[in-house]
Amino acid sequence: MRNSVFLEPEPEVNLYDDTGRSLSQAWDRIRVPIIVPILRFALYVCIAMSVMRFIERVYMAIVIGCVKCLGRKRYTKYNLDAIKEDLEQNRNYPMVLVQIPMFNEKEVYKLSIGAACGLSWPSDRLIVQVLDDSTNEVLRALVELECQRWIEKGVNVKYETRNNRNGYKAGALRDGLKKPYVEDCEFVVIFDADYQPEVLFLWRTVPYLLENPELALVQARWKFVNANECLMTRLQEMPLDYHFSVEQEVGSSTCSFFGFNGTAGVWRIQAVSDAGGWKDRTTVEDMDLAVRASVKGWKFIFVGDLSVKNELPSTFKAYRFQQHRWSCGPANLFRKMFKEILLCERVSIWKKFHVIYAFSFVRKIVAHWVTFFFYCIVIPATILVPEVHLPKPIAVYLPATITLLNAASTPRSLHLLVFWILFENVMSLHRSKAAIIGLLEASRVNEWIVTEKLGNALKQKYSIPKVSKRPRSRIAERIHFLELIMGMYMLHCAFYNMIFANDHFFIYLLLQAGAFFIIGLGYIGTIVPT
Repeated sequence: MRNSVFLEPEPEVNLYDDTGRSLSQAWDRIRVPIIVPILRFALYVCIAMSVMRFIERVYMAIVIGCVKCLGRKRYTKYNLDAIKEDLEQNRNYPMVLVQIPMFNEKEVYKLSIGAACGLSWPSDRLIVQVLDDSTNEVLRALVELECQRWIEKGVNVKYETRNNRNGYKAGALRDGLKKPYVEDCEFVVIFDADYQPEVLFLWRTVPYLLENPELALVQARWKFVNANECLMTRLQEMPLDYHFSVEQEVGSSTCSFFGFNGTAGVWRIQAVSDAGGWKDRTTVEDMDLAVRASVKGWKFIFVGDLSVKNELPSTFKAYRFQQHRWSCGPANLFRKMFKEILLCERVSIWKKFHVIYAFSFVRKIVAHWVTFFFYCIVIPATILVPEVHLPKPIAVYLPATITLLNAASTPRSLHLLVFWILFENVMSLHRSKAAIIGLLEASRVNEWIVTEKLGNALKQKYSIPKVSKRPRSRIAERIHFLELIMGMYMLHCAFYNMIFANDHFFIYLLLQAGAFFIIGLGYIGTIVPT
């Protein structure tokens, strides 16, 4: 019988194990000499930015506390009733121009034109100028028809159009001020197309400018008519309430300076001309004008108890474009005007410091960067690189204090605080990217997309035939890959923390990853039927 030869089987090679082992070894080789120093440096920079933001928020909290406790809001020191009484007795009413810039505003044009035409002021001293840049000819005809309807009621309405959109909103406002009938006007009021001022708006703003020749701007706050429409509008309401209740009030009370909000404000036309008029070099023409006027020595006043109704963007697409413009523009303006503000001799050193450091750098750049890079990139990365120690007081107590100070302006939404934190962290991705684009003047630096307004579109039946779209295009619009990538990163860090760490940091990481995934898949805001 032949001897049988038994051959031992060769061990199977698991390609996945070898690949994983190779990646692990490569990570171990580069982690200590390369990743650790870079991450440690990034951590120190983020801590510095976090402290800067913390100090600025605490300072504003102290100032607004003193202003409210002592009753020292700046607009209250003026005897408005006496000024109005004197104005009515002498009947020397100034000529006021109301400008309403609009672009394809089919849902809200009637509301804005009607509210402006309904303002209480002598009819022979008021001009309502509708600046229509609409590209839809049918809509243009409807807007002109609405203007004609108010003209027949005795209101002095001027309907103005252009053959181009040069300069966008700034270009429309600039061209509107060049009309011959504007020469007799002393003041100009600006309302965006979805803003509905109260009847006595002019009586509560113009008198400030009459008795105070150094004042260039009177700014009212906003009141959101659709804040309860969905969770996203509720979350938008919180930082905007803080902006008006604290930031604008503090700027008005301490430096007589704050950023013009682009609407719901009254300008002295002489101040607009002295500052160089409207410029379209950035996407924040309103802030640009305010900074240039302030550098010329003009003062502003914020009237916090006067509200103008308006609409918050309720679709994520509209909100994302709006936030890109609001974040890119200020960073780009900071780059353009830094030297001019620094060398200006007509304003005090304190005001220069406020405009350059607090108003422009900390609020418009640092606030976005520290939120995204610190809380969404660096802190999760320290879990993967245990050699980098994260100071818990800096990572927990400072942001908690900042968050509570912000939320105090909207007490009705305190129960939404966790959702607001997660949402703001996601939005900081877009804001940080936009701020970098603005500083570097990269592509999209001058991108201007008008924020979509729905008006009463969701409360009424559509009278316009629906346009059919392929479902694929709708799904493609709702998917946001940057958010999904960030969600995967946060999820990976969460699992790593659950397996290898002894703390409960993975709870935050899982929640934040969920927020990125939800928004990345488009499940946020209002879904508008086409």
